[in-house]
Amino acid sequence: MKISDIPLENRPRERFLKEGPEVLSDAELFALILRTGTLHENVIDMSNRLIKEYGLENIFDCSLKELQRINGIGPNKAMQILAIAELGKRYNKKKVNITKITSPEDIYDFFKDKLTNEKQENFYVLLLNTKNIIIKSELIFKGTLDSSIIHPREIFKLAIKNSASKIILVHNHPSGDSSPSPEDLDITKQLVELGETLGIKVLDHLIIGKGNWWSWRERG
Repeated sequence: MKISDIPLENRPRERFLKEGPEVLSDAELFALILRTGTLHENVIDMSNRLIKEYGLENIFDCSLKELQRINGIGPNKAMQILAIAELGKRYNKKKVNITKITSPEDIYDFFKDKLTNEKQENFYVLLLNTKNIIIKSELIFKGTLDSSIIHPREIFKLAIKNSASKIILVHNHPSGDSSPSPEDLDITKQLVELGETLGIKVLDHLIIGKGNWWSWRERG
């Protein structure tokens, strides 16, 4: 069935204008974004196939290549979808607007949109002043975490350069399980001890999974 064959009052655009976005299905919302289907399939049916293939919760984490596996979705449509996803992440980050760290939950809220769906491990250092106000965050390493790759000298050099009195270590587990590995614990212990020597306190190490986190500070 073509969109033009659907009664006018039942088409996504007209329903949106009359009743708002809340009444539309997930596929109908995607149809408004993608606008056109293919010669043999309308945009609503194509959107339904997209959702069925990846699941709504995973679509915005797909790569351009993965989205283009769906017949009818070329580079432009794939970019439209991922542009919407990126705007959502930026909106959420602005909405949270955390400037002071008071708990592990604050750390999680600051990083969750950036790290939750990353397919590689990302190791960040969050720099704080004496009042736990965020000075800046810095991506230190991307890849599998290894104590031979994480250079304490570079981490504390960054802290000294930015006059940070405290730092927080943050990284993600792409598996979704935030439980620390022996390597995670070794790295944390090494950096905590070095921080004590330098007078720069390692306040916490947060590991972010899928909707969960592990905190060095909370777990002792």
